[in-house]
Amino acid sequence: MSTHRQRAIAKALTALLPLAPYADAEKIRTDAGAKHLKTLPPTVAVWLAAVAHVRHAHTDYEALLEDDYDRDSARFFVVDQINAVLTRWRATRLLDPDDEDV
Repeated sequence: MSTHRQRAIAKALTALLPLAPYADAEKIRTDAGAKHLKTLPPTVAVWLAAVAHVRHAHTDYEALLEDDYDRDSARFFVVDQINAVLTRWRATRLLDPDDEDV
């Protein structure tokens, strides 16, 4: 049985990333339901979880951090990689490099 919030997250995820692979979608769905995102609207929680997941799982972000880049610089260098993944998944939104919230 799912809660209203879980159903709203699932709906938002399907709308935002219609072609996301199942394993990625499940991770994003779980992350969007985390306690620290609970006060946010489901659409915002899904967006933040999706960007974070793609950043960590599908880009060079972790390697850049290991190479001593600071977090903001590493995030700057992976924006195009994130947007490429979002585009493959037919995202209805892409990451704006100037958006400091994600």
